[in-house]
Amino acid sequence: MNGTGDDAASMPAPPLDPELRAGLAIVGGVFPPTVTPELVPFMRRSYASMPYDQIVGDRPIIRTDHTLNGWQGAEIEASVLRPRGEGRARPVILFLHSGGLMFGDRFSGIDLAVEWITRFDCALVTVEYRLAPEHRHPVPFEDCYAALAWLHAAAAELGFDADRIVVAGASAGAGLAAGVALAARDRGGPHLSGLLLDYPMLDDRGTAHSLTQFDGIGVWDRISNETGWTALLGDARGTDGVSPYAAPARAEDLSGLPPTFIDVGSVEVFRDEATEFATRLWRDGNDAELHVWAGGFHAFDIFAPHTRLARGMIRARNDWLERILSD
Repeated sequence: MNGTGDDAASMPAPPLDPELRAGLAIVGGVFPPTVTPELVPFMRRSYASMPYDQIVGDRPIIRTDHTLNGWQGAEIEASVLRPRGEGRARPVILFLHSGGLMFGDRFSGIDLAVEWITRFDCALVTVEYRLAPEHRHPVPFEDCYAALAWLHAAAAELGFDADRIVVAGASAGAGLAAGVALAARDRGGPHLSGLLLDYPMLDDRGTAHSLTQFDGIGVWDRISNETGWTALLGDARGTDGVSPYAAPARAEDLSGLPPTFIDVGSVEVFRDEATEFATRLWRDGNDAELHVWAGGFHAFDIFAPHTRLARGMIRARNDWLERILSD
């Protein structure tokens, strides 16, 4: 362990999965474990998505691009991906990308989500929400909520089943997804069939034990987390004035949320806030499924999808999604 603080140095961390340890050595040559404000321009270049044609390959998928109104009417881009061929109205998944709220684009980390389109005969909507620090809360969240409202309103035109909408996201995108689900509940918005949260970034307060266990380890550590939340919230980070739509762990009442799937690694900063969120979902009467993958670092399914642990994670996630999307 390469702890940099006194607390981190005194806290033993659970071990990495041996197979993932080798994968992490390769990832570490591309992405730094600690992201500071000065590294944001570098991360925007290095975390940009690969060319779309490489992501989709020879899969029979049609893409259409759309411009919609985000927060305060600003134009934002979204893409609809769906299987070729006509058919019944399809379930649709709103996908919110990762990137610490500061980098990434609507095709970043979407490789595994693209598999859902043909596997489950569904549509995928991915949105170019605006990024911090140029755009602080509520802009990224409201852009994502606007995308949900748009796809619901246009469901008949686009061939979506408005009664089968899932909101999904990874890391920062998962935090946005949880915020969107809370807002849909509070605002009387679209009914959601499911909420899929991969290793979600939920809490700006930085009090979880796991946040101090992994300084300098993996692809996102405590300092990176502080950088991301400060970019989004500025001086409000950690204060009483933070909205639960920005940091869903702040919500006092989680009742009335859709069936929720959460997965997270045991060797990452978001472990404890993810497990706490699942516990509170159960406490408030929700249907929730939680998987903690022993030895997994943050986003190991994206960075090391070939490993046994990642294959298990992907399989469990897909099994849940198949149940949620079925008629």
